Amino acid sequence: MSLPAEAGAPRRTILCVVGTRPECIKMGPVIAALRRAAWCRTLVLSTGQHRELVAQTLGFFGVAPDIDLGTMVPNQTLAGLTGRILDGFDRVLAELQPDLVLLQGDTTTVMACALGCFYRRLPFGHVEAGLRTRDLANPFPEEFNRRAAGLLAAVHFAPTEGARANLLAEGVPAAAIHLTGNTVIDALLDVTARPATRLPFDIDPLRRVILVTAHRRENFGAPLAGLCRALRRLVERYGDVEIVYPVHPNPNVRGPVHAVLGGVERIRLVEPLGYLDLAAVMKRCHFVLTDSGGIQEEAPALGKPVLVLRTETERPEAVEAGVARLVGTDPERILAEAASLLDDPAHYAALARGASPYGDGHAAGRIVAACAAFLRAGG
Repeated sequence: MSLPAEAGAPRRTILCVVGTRPECIKMGPVIAALRRAAWCRTLVLSTGQHRELVAQTLGFFGVAPDIDLGTMVPNQTLAGLTGRILDGFDRVLAELQPDLVLLQGDTTTVMACALGCFYRRLPFGHVEAGLRTRDLANPFPEEFNRRAAGLLAAVHFAPTEGARANLLAEGVPAAAIHLTGNTVIDALLDVTARPATRLPFDIDPLRRVILVTAHRRENFGAPLAGLCRALRRLVERYGDVEIVYPVHPNPNVRGPVHAVLGGVERIRLVEPLGYLDLAAVMKRCHFVLTDSGGIQEEAPALGKPVLVLRTETERPEAVEAGVARLVGTDPERILAEAASLLDDPAHYAALARGASPYGDGHAAGRIVAACAAFLRAGG
């Protein structure tokens, strides 16, 4: 693909921004596709929101950041993080003056960098645009971040028809919206096509594994404590169940989780897993308990039922397809829903159909084509 330009004209500069591991997973296929395009120069900036996890995950795609703002500090506040990202990113924009910035999802990195682009009057494209719960408290602060990015974006890459409909309802011009599918499916098909990956630790083949990921801010405190009590009761009730819980480094997660679950037999608390290792555990598990957005999309594609530890989800398609269920954070509800999957083979089979409404593995190519069209049109 090439932009219609004068011979010898400089290539367009696209700045891809990441700050967290989920952003790296979903931007990785886009960065790789852009770097295969002769018409653009692609640079990668890490805000450092989750610094160690970013470096680990980008490496899976053979990518290293060209610029690292290094904003992460221990037990950082949202206000402090936002200010550091905005200040550092503004200095980069002033020097680089990219033709287009790409941001993904709903993190503080996205919100702060979208604002930075607005202040500098530079266009940005929003990857995974249009997801909504319409409840600013759930997920917090991600719902606000995504809406703010949607207000400021010049071009929107909607992963589903539902996301596109949300944007249209908010007054976004149809010409600015591109239905692409979700790049997480691109990444998942990439990892599953590679040579088989060994599990990062030994698991008794006779045990049913429950993969748990829980780290959302709205679940800090009592909700997380309730989840931990439910997990403990699950392994007490089912002798063949083993729980694998990669624990987020945030002290508000790590401290409470280890206090309740540390040393409990058949509950394996591990460090955050690299993408290959996480995919291997997901393929091995019986089902997933999560408050993560990306895993709500990945696990159904692997035929794994998902119990979503939230009262609202901006990804309703899996729930509507019957392969995920919203269970909230009440420990009794979590225990009951998990027990149904463990005790009722017909119920389990109904949720383990391998149906994913999130894409066909070609989202990155569509995004690159849309970027070219946007720049060709003088965006």
